[in-house]
Amino acid sequence: MYKINDDLAIVLTTDFFTPIVDNPRDFGAIAAANALSDVYAMGGKPIAALSIVGFPDQLLPVEVLIEILQGAAAKAAEAGIAIVGGHTIKSEEPIFGLAVTGTISPRRVLANDGARPGDVLLLTKPLGTGIITTAAKNNEDRLGAIQQAIEVMSTLNRVAAEVLTEVETHALTDVTGFGLLGHLRNMVVASKVCAHVYASQAPVQPAAWEYVRAGIAPGGTHANHRYLADFVTYAADIDKETQLLLCDAQTSGGLLAALPQADADLALKRLHERGATASAIIGRIEAAPAGRMVVTRSQD
Repeated sequence: MYKINDDLAIVLTTDFFTPIVDNPRDFGAIAAANALSDVYAMGGKPIAALSIVGFPDQLLPVEVLIEILQGAAAKAAEAGIAIVGGHTIKSEEPIFGLAVTGTISPRRVLANDGARPGDVLLLTKPLGTGIITTAAKNNEDRLGAIQQAIEVMSTLNRVAAEVLTEVETHALTDVTGFGLLGHLRNMVVASKVCAHVYASQAPVQPAAWEYVRAGIAPGGTHANHRYLADFVTYAADIDKETQLLLCDAQTSGGLLAALPQADADLALKRLHERGATASAIIGRIEAAPAGRMVVTRSQD
């Protein structure tokens, strides 16, 4: 974030990755939504973007690149901005993402370090995209869940950000590669608080439950689970599969907010009215032990 004056700051961010789905247009849309999310996760408003492209032009026809760019352009237009340029290099496999510029008031920046004891935790998208996309890559998506996962990943966090900036939100982050518990860990460490998560209230794409119970989960999810072992205490009835889902590495996941109960109730109502029907209150913030998380099946 670069402060211009007391009323205006510029948000600068970038994100890009290799394909996680087969359809080029879907890949472009997901990558664009994912990059835009970093601006929304601060409570900011994107104003323009540049494309970042790596493309194996000797292996794939140029029409594939055109579809990637068209998917991204459509998603940018949905966000109310244009992709105004970019840069392309040759690479061994496709790479795509955006460098996004946004604006925000310096007085209204939402970071991950403001969670307070007594706040509740609100999540705006369901978990499980990492598990489902891994199943699809391995030809094990027997439930055909990849299309739902694509819809989740390509949904902008625009509505969620607009709603959460209309109420008293104390801390905000998006949920991506570190998984729900990984990004929540960053929040509790930065805020010097503890989080209590209710596993049964976390929204999850239904197929992800079946797949994780069949032993399907990406390497990033297992890495998250191993790393977070030092920061989270699971109740005895929280099985390994539930733990993995809470650690599942997401692409273009939802926003995770800490805010007072009354504001969370209002935000949840508005989110549901505006189509973010998976949004749910999934836990609460406590004072101690600072920097740690506790996961139970349900609210005490």
